[in-house]
Amino acid sequence: MASSPCGSNFDCGLEIKTRSVEQTLIPLVSQITTLINHKEKPKKSERTLRAIQRVGQAVSGAVGRFVAVGEAIAVENEELKEEMGLACFEARRAGNAIAQLTDVSTLEQPESDERSTVFSDRTAMVKAARMLLSSVTKVLVLADRIVIKQIITSRNKVLVTLDQLERVTTFQEFVQIFSQFGNEMVEFAHLTGDRQNDLKDEKKKARMAAARAVLEKCTMMLLTASKTCLRHPDCESARINKDAVFQRMRYALEQVIEIVTDSRPGGEAQSVLPISLYTGIKDFKGKVEGLRESLYHVSVESLSAQLEALLEQMEDFTDSPYTHHEQREGLLQLCSLARQDTHTLIAAWTQAQSAKATEATEEVELAILKACQSVGELRKELHKIAVGRATELLKQHSEHLALHALKAGGGEGNLEAVAEYARTLSEQKEQLVETCRLLCHVSGTEPLEITCIHAEETFHVIGPQIISAAQTLALHPSSKIAKENLDVFCEAWESQLCDMAVLLREINDVFEGRRGDKKTYLSLPRPGKHSANLKTAKAAKLDSEEQSTIAKLGLELRLLTSDVDSEVERWEDQEHDIARHSQTISSMAYSMYLFTRGEGLLKTTLDLFHQAEILSEQGFQLCSHLHTFATQLVDDDKAVILSETEKLAASSQQLQMGAKTPVHGKSATFLKVEQSIQNTKGVMTVVVFLLPVCNKLLKKHKSERNSLGSPQDWRDKQLPTPLREEALNGKSSNGFGVKSLEQHMAGLTFLESK
Repeated sequence: MASSPCGSNFDCGLEIKTRSVEQTLIPLVSQITTLINHKEKPKKSERTLRAIQRVGQAVSGAVGRFVAVGEAIAVENEELKEEMGLACFEARRAGNAIAQLTDVSTLEQPESDERSTVFSDRTAMVKAARMLLSSVTKVLVLADRIVIKQIITSRNKVLVTLDQLERVTTFQEFVQIFSQFGNEMVEFAHLTGDRQNDLKDEKKKARMAAARAVLEKCTMMLLTASKTCLRHPDCESARINKDAVFQRMRYALEQVIEIVTDSRPGGEAQSVLPISLYTGIKDFKGKVEGLRESLYHVSVESLSAQLEALLEQMEDFTDSPYTHHEQREGLLQLCSLARQDTHTLIAAWTQAQSAKATEATEEVELAILKACQSVGELRKELHKIAVGRATELLKQHSEHLALHALKAGGGEGNLEAVAEYARTLSEQKEQLVETCRLLCHVSGTEPLEITCIHAEETFHVIGPQIISAAQTLALHPSSKIAKENLDVFCEAWESQLCDMAVLLREINDVFEGRRGDKKTYLSLPRPGKHSANLKTAKAAKLDSEEQSTIAKLGLELRLLTSDVDSEVERWEDQEHDIARHSQTISSMAYSMYLFTRGEGLLKTTLDLFHQAEILSEQGFQLCSHLHTFATQLVDDDKAVILSETEKLAASSQQLQMGAKTPVHGKSATFLKVEQSIQNTKGVMTVVVFLLPVCNKLLKKHKSERNSLGSPQDWRDKQLPTPLREEALNGKSSNGFGVKSLEQHMAGLTFLESK
């Protein structure tokens, strides 16, 4: 395989943190690798010579245009002028060197000719390539600093307005400043959303998602908490409620800046996540299994100490007041077994070392298997306890009885009832916080660990905020704004419970080996296609308040997409038309869910409505396949499928009509967004019901056909798959460009082959 002059990760002394920079470099690496790794032949054909020269000219020309862009950026950004100027100079010089080295189209010269070419001086070519990659990478990384600067500038504007909001004393002043704050938050949300999608590091993406989720929820809380404080300025609980929101927003804003700048206040390094039990067990098993390769790569003492550290961490489970007695006893037995098997391994291992063995003996091999098996069983039990506890809690709190009681007590002005149910909610909060800690231990990936920590912090903070909001309402039971404020905090609690349910599914997916990023489906309007009704419509983005309002609907849609994915996983033939179309619908719905969070590739309401229209078409196609499927079933089974197919057709029709209906004005547009999400939920609900039913009937029909010895396979009876439009086959990317660079580089094809 050909090797690139700077390695597969573009290791040119600069850290590339975003996908957009990396993707921009890939064509350049490809072109230069082609030049360097050309086949050494004694005689080159005219065609080969012309091809090499074309590639060299393409590289040189593209670098020239690229450098012009970099120089324009330097002019506009004084602080980057010197560094950018030097990087551009080096890039231009390297580009010219490559053009000279590839000027071989008329290479009919004697060997004594001293002119260097790609054939005669490979070292010079490699040197020029390294310089070019290094300098171009530096230009891109410097341009990326501008994006970071935009985020910091946007954050600073938000902080200034946040300070003003905290000090207002009149409603009129508050309304005016909050309007400005909302616009600034929308700008900040889009900048950070693009950055989140562009980050290469999955841990940073997870941390950014957590911080943005806090800001998203706190924006609505800030509105109602501030209004309540203005309406009841002498109420201590209202002030406490409001102060907590402002404090959390500032903390989240600071977290975003830490992520994009890779630093903490005072220049400290970013904190490292504590080692989870999952990670510790995985590392321990890796070292144990490594003994097969070498009996001397790790010391006996370090392995023994690592096991004891792991078993000490088990106290998070065994000492938890919420772990059942039987589970605690079972866990302690497994810990004892793991310790015993490890001691047996150490004894066999020490004996083999004493005998100067060069490889694992039969006794060591057997001990390795037993030690790995015992810690594997331990990991399974930990997962079972944590996930079981979380499932149990989510079921217990699904009715939100404590929240309803607090609302009722507050509305009646009953301080005693509020105090009683505040204690109940505090206990629930402690249970959820403890459960999130246990889930963190078994989550399986660092991004999921970060999400668990975020959930723990959210429950820890929102619990007391709900109580202070309820106390305020109890002191002012006729206050509409105090009631609205309590409702907002209760909704945030319910929303976090929904997030926890999603988190639980993802942890199970990792544990069961179904790990992988959820595909987002995007089919944006193309000129003259699917967009007849959108030509005169105005594209808009949801503001922070609208996103907060629709967040619950979005989470419900997300849960339905998880249900569909889980059901499709159970199909033996996942390429079956019904399974495949269901998966496509789920992917589209997931993109719509991301839109409700201000993430993903659906940026405007027009994007969402177009996605809804395409999803409805997929619904109709699924109906067609269901009809075909039903024709091969007996009467009772056929009736069930046809009945549900009618429901799916009706839901798809409703979604399509809603998406095509023109609207005018901000309120009407938001109502249409809300209705589109609601109608998509209707489609997904029917799909979730149909998938297991169809899967069961498919297996039943196959079994019956086989028992009858039918020569015709079930699949042969299906109708040919209808042709799908190109738009429905597209795959989307989660990458985002370097924005400032894109503004200057419009129309530039970085390195085109000619």
